[in-house]
Amino acid sequence: MRGSEQVPDDETGAAGASVLARLIERGVRIRCPESVDIGRDICPERIAPGVVLYAGTRLSGATTSIGPGCVVGAEGPAVIEDCQLGRGVELKGGFFCGATFLDGANMGSVAHVRPGTLLEEEAGAAHAVGFKQTILFPFVTAGSLINFCDALVSGGTSRRNHSEIGSSFVHFNFTPHQDKATASLIGDVPRGVMLDQPPIFLGGQGGLVGPARIGFGVVLPAGQVVRGDVLSPGGAPPPPLARSVGSGAFRQGLYRSLRRVLINGIAYIGNLRALRLWYATARARFMTGDPYAAACHAGALRQLDAALDERRKRLLEVIARLPHSLELALAVPEASLPPGLIALHREWMERGNERVARAVEIEIESAGAAARDRFLSEWDRADAAGGYLAAVRNLSPDARRAGTAWLQSVVDRCATAAEIQKAEA
Repeated sequence: MRGSEQVPDDETGAAGASVLARLIERGVRIRCPESVDIGRDICPERIAPGVVLYAGTRLSGATTSIGPGCVVGAEGPAVIEDCQLGRGVELKGGFFCGATFLDGANMGSVAHVRPGTLLEEEAGAAHAVGFKQTILFPFVTAGSLINFCDALVSGGTSRRNHSEIGSSFVHFNFTPHQDKATASLIGDVPRGVMLDQPPIFLGGQGGLVGPARIGFGVVLPAGQVVRGDVLSPGGAPPPPLARSVGSGAFRQGLYRSLRRVLINGIAYIGNLRALRLWYATARARFMTGDPYAAACHAGALRQLDAALDERRKRLLEVIARLPHSLELALAVPEASLPPGLIALHREWMERGNERVARAVEIEIESAGAAARDRFLSEWDRADAAGGYLAAVRNLSPDARRAGTAWLQSVVDRCATAAEIQKAEA
């Protein structure tokens, strides 16, 4: 709870005014001080001199950190609660809570950003965009009027060659079964972190029904809703779901797509764990040089931990519903399932909770040790002064292959622990 909500209004005003005065003394540029609301839990030392706060800005949260060159509220009122901003971040207006924005990230006005969100370097979005449990790798760009929660997007090599989420795109993350085991992997972590993969294009006024996997280089045409995986460029999106009455008709509570939910859900968990290990091992060297970068590093780890907790929770909710799904399949002739899918229900009813726990908790530090050591032998010699993006771009082909193999071994170990089919590359 914010500190300003725990004390009488007169004390809150005095405390907030004191923090505001200290920010001004530090050189924070506050365009209209009387219109800016600073929570008493804000630490002035975590707001860099030269940061610009426009009229209508509200800051709160003890973990809020805003780095040099950031601009907040240039297009409209902005609320920032427990967020971490790196260098040169622009949040032009909206609500931002429990999110981390690395150097050069940006969002237009009327944004709605909730916890578990991580925008890496120079990733951004235009106006009226909603994110929650959303991870965008460097340079990934979202247009306007987008609802894109519970997804990770990678791909692209630069600001001129980036993965794109077209305007009015929706990631459908809530099912008629009333579950959210729907996180979608657009690109992946092991190859995506190397910043050398073809960009992915999600066409405007389109949608993606999670949980889905979309491969590097894939183009989804504008105006289409894709209801399955598209793993290779030129691959055709799956056909629409059957809508006729009969064995293919939708029935609420009956998990006909259980195999896809499990495979893609565990794959997402594996990729999250690989990304967290990347932050703890490779990124740490580039994110501890100043307090603002260190705050972003800590914030990114929190977002990834929150994402893992969310994915575990959502898969366990589906597993808890499998007895009802099986009951429907056995009691209603027209809702019958293939024998293999009935067996899968029973298998995961019996051991699903244990399998999900193993995927989330299995030791991964030793995974791909030989490849990891080959990668780190070059990575540790990289010029830290040039920054993270330059260090990645300067990696040799051998180091890239080794780094990808290392992280892929993490993903595979999680799939093996869950005793589920490994997701195709």
